[in-house]
Amino acid sequence: MSGLPPRLLRALPWLLLAVAVALPWIAQALDQVFYIGVARRILIFALAAASLNLILGFGGLVSLGHAAFFGVGAYGVGILMVEGVRSAWIAWPLAVLAAAAFALAIGAVSLRTRGVYFIMITLAFAQMVYYVAVGLKTYGGEDGLNLPGKSQVGLGIDLSHDITFYYVVLALFAASMFLLNRLIDSRFGRALIGVRENESRMEAIGFATYRLRLIAFVIAGALAGLAGVLFANHNSFVSPVVLHWTQSATLVIMVILGGIGYRYGGLYGAATLLLLEEVLSMYTEYWHLALGVLLLVVVFAAPRGLAGLLTRKSH
Repeated sequence: MSGLPPRLLRALPWLLLAVAVALPWIAQALDQVFYIGVARRILIFALAAASLNLILGFGGLVSLGHAAFFGVGAYGVGILMVEGVRSAWIAWPLAVLAAAAFALAIGAVSLRTRGVYFIMITLAFAQMVYYVAVGLKTYGGEDGLNLPGKSQVGLGIDLSHDITFYYVVLALFAASMFLLNRLIDSRFGRALIGVRENESRMEAIGFATYRLRLIAFVIAGALAGLAGVLFANHNSFVSPVVLHWTQSATLVIMVILGGIGYRYGGLYGAATLLLLEEVLSMYTEYWHLALGVLLLVVVFAAPRGLAGLLTRKSH
C-alpha cells in the first residue's frame, strides 16, 4: 500500500511546483524576502542531489566524488566571469560541458572498478580537483574567488534581481527534473535499473553495461555542473570547499534522507536538510549536534527515506 492515494501522489509534484511559483509573492506579503534566497539555495542543491540520485539510486553507484562536478561548474563560470565572459549563453554551457568532460574522464577510469574501490577512486579524483583549486592562486586559491557580479542573460532578464534569478533557477530545476523523469522512463532508464539489480544478467542478454553506466555518470556530472553554475551566481563567490569530499558526503546524505531511487528523493532530502539547518542555527550555536540527532530520528523512522513514507514504489 502507498503512503498516499495514487491520485495525490501524481498531483504532488505539481502542487509543490505551484507552491514554488507562488513563494516569492508569499514571502513579500509576509515581509520575509530572505526566504526567497533560502528557497533558491534549496533548489540548487536539490538539482545536485537529483543528479547524484541518478547514478546512486538508479545506477547503484555510490560516489564520493560528485562534488567535483559541482565545483567544476562553479569554478568554470567564475573563472570565465573574471576573464570577462559574463554572458550566460556562453559561460554556462561551457562550464556544464567542462563538468561533463570531467565526469567522462573520471567515469572512464572509476567505472572499471566496483564496490569500495569505486568509492575510493571517485573520492581520490575529487580531492585532486580540490587541491588544484586550492593551488589556483590567480583565482583566489584557498581564499576563494569573488565574482564581479551575476551572469548576463539579456532579453530583459536581470539575474541581480533576487526574484528574477529565483525563477530562472526554478525553471532550470523543473526542466532538469522533467528530463530526468523522461530518462528514467525510457529504455535507457529501465536498462540502467536492470544493471543496478543484476549486472551479469544484463550483460548476458546483450546490454553494454559499462557504456550505460558511463552515459549516466556523464549526465549526472553535467547536471551537477549546472547546479554549480547556479550556486556560483547565487553566492557571487566560489571556494574550494564546494569541491571537498565532505560536500559529496552532504549530497549523499540528502539522497539517503529523501529516498534512494525515488524520483524526487533529492528534492525532499535537500529541502529537509537545509531547512533543518536554517531553523536550528537560529536557536542554538550547537545546531550541528541537534541536526545530527534529528537526522538519526528521520533515518530510523523512515529507512527508505522521506519519499518512502509517501509510496512503496522503488522508482
